[in-house]
Amino acid sequence: MRKVDPRLTVITGAAFISASAIFVGLSGVSGGTAAFWRCALAVPLLLPLVRWERRRAGPARGGGLDVAAGLLLGVDLVLWGAAIEGVGAGIATVLVNVQVVVVPLLALAVFRERPSRAFAVAVPVMLAGVGLAAGLADHGPRTAEPVLGALYGAGAGVAYGGYLFLTRVAGRRGSHRARSVLLATVGAGAASVGVGAPWHGVDLAPGWAAFGWLAALAVTGQVCGWLLINAGLPRLRAEVGGALLLLQPVLAVLLGAAVLAERPAPAQLAGCALVVAAVWLTGRREPPPPQDVAPAVPAGADREPAAPPAR
Repeated sequence: MRKVDPRLTVITGAAFISASAIFVGLSGVSGGTAAFWRCALAVPLLLPLVRWERRRAGPARGGGLDVAAGLLLGVDLVLWGAAIEGVGAGIATVLVNVQVVVVPLLALAVFRERPSRAFAVAVPVMLAGVGLAAGLADHGPRTAEPVLGALYGAGAGVAYGGYLFLTRVAGRRGSHRARSVLLATVGAGAASVGVGAPWHGVDLAPGWAAFGWLAALAVTGQVCGWLLINAGLPRLRAEVGGALLLLQPVLAVLLGAAVLAERPAPAQLAGCALVVAAVWLTGRREPPPPQDVAPAVPAGADREPAAPPAR
C-alpha cells in the first residue's frame, strides 16, 4: 500500500463511503439503527484481518486513540441524522463538511502544520460546490427545527473533523490498519447506542431485506472505505486529506444517478464540477510528509521510533 499514491487511496475510500446514503435509504431504517448495524456487522469482517496483521507484524500497542476517534464518529453519525430531520439533507451535508476546516485547524494547533495558500483560496469554493451538489439551489431547507438542525449539523461536522484528525494521528502504526478500524468501529457502535438509542431508537430486528442493505453498508462504508482512508490519510497533509474527502457528496450524487436513476439538477452538476476543481487545486502537487507522522523505519531497524505522547 505504501507504493500507491495516498491521494488515490483516499479517493477510492471516499467512493466506497459515498454509497452509504444509498444503502441507508434502501434499507428504510432510522439513522440510529443504520449507525448501530453498520458497526455491528463490520466487526466480524474486521476480526480476521486483525488476526492476520498480528501474525504478520506482531502485537500492537495502545489503541485508546482509535477508540476515541470511533466515539467521535458515532456522535457524528447520530448528529447528522438529527440534522437531516431539522434542516434537510442538503444543508446537513454542507454543515458536516466543515471538517475541511476543522482538520487543518487541529493540525495547526497541535503540530504547527500550516495549510497552504491554495487551500485557503479553495475552501469557500469547495463549500459552495458542496452546497450546490447537495441541492441547496433547488430545494429549500425544512423549517421544523432550523436552529437545532443547524447546531446538530455543525456539531456533526466538528465531531467528524475530530475523528479524521485522530485517525490521521493514530495512523503512525502503519502495519495495523485493520486493528485501528476495528477499535474505531467498536467506539462508533458504542456511541451510536449510547446517544442514538434514546434519541432515534435502534431496531434490533429490521427485517431480512433491510438487513441485506445494512450488510452492504457495513462492507462498503465501514470496512472497505475506512481501511482505505486509514491507509492514505496519515500520508497526506491535513488540508489535502480533508479536501479529498469532500468528493464524497459529489460521488454520492453520481451514484444516485447511476443506481437510483436520480436526475441531478444542472446546479448540482455545476457544484460537483466546482468541488472537483477545488480538490484538484489543493491536491495537485505531491505534498511533503505531514509533521505528525513518524518517519519511515530504515532498513535493518529493530522497531519503529517512539511516537510522541497523545494529546
